[in-house]
Amino acid sequence: MRIIYLTTFIFYILINHSYGQNFDLGTWNILQLKYNYDEKWSVFAETQLRSLKFYKNFHYYEYKGGINYKIYKNVNLTFGAGSYQTYKEGGDFVTPKNNDEFRFWPQVVFFQPIGKLKIEQRYRTEFRFTSNGYRNRFRYRLGLSYPFGSERNGYKPFQISASNEIFFTDKEPYFERNRLSIMFNYKSSKSTTLQIGYLHQFDYKINDETGRDFLQIGYFIELFRNNSSNSSIDSEIKDN
Repeated sequence: MRIIYLTTFIFYILINHSYGQNFDLGTWNILQLKYNYDEKWSVFAETQLRSLKFYKNFHYYEYKGGINYKIYKNVNLTFGAGSYQTYKEGGDFVTPKNNDEFRFWPQVVFFQPIGKLKIEQRYRTEFRFTSNGYRNRFRYRLGLSYPFGSERNGYKPFQISASNEIFFTDKEPYFERNRLSIMFNYKSSKSTTLQIGYLHQFDYKINDETGRDFLQIGYFIELFRNNSSNSSIDSEIKDN
């Protein structure tokens, strides 16, 4: 528990320092439910809510779902789809919207353990039907995760992770976005994970969302059809 208190204190100092420097820290909130049918198949549903200032100037929400299939122990395939809504800046859900989008996407994730450290590489292709027309987008994320703490019921309760993701398209200017994050996860039980972290997003010449710094908070629920199934916290960086 000392680690949780220390992490909370660090983020408290970060937030207060940000305000002191006239620096807008937004919020990035995630709620996800995942159901594991067996060791290969699973489904998920997720919603996100974002604000450009600390729990005000809400400008974005999304809801999505999908299906996962584990090809091998360290290779996962996913097919997902969802709705992504971006509003203008300057208040809570200011209209007209910057973007009203439906999107579906296949992705593949490769995991490579090196001792206790785990490397993740995620490749995703997005087919985007936006209010500004159809677009393609391609994403690559490289991440590192390190689970630690005394093992309980087959899982370690803590995990720290870092990732960097680039977004690019098949049209000029090709490069769209870079997203960097540092996260701390606490697995309070086999089925629940709490997350707190910092995410920085830089956007280049796109108008559907502006780059910002965010405090990210997530709550992840994972259910199992077979109670003997292994939890996935030790092999995944939680989605964003």
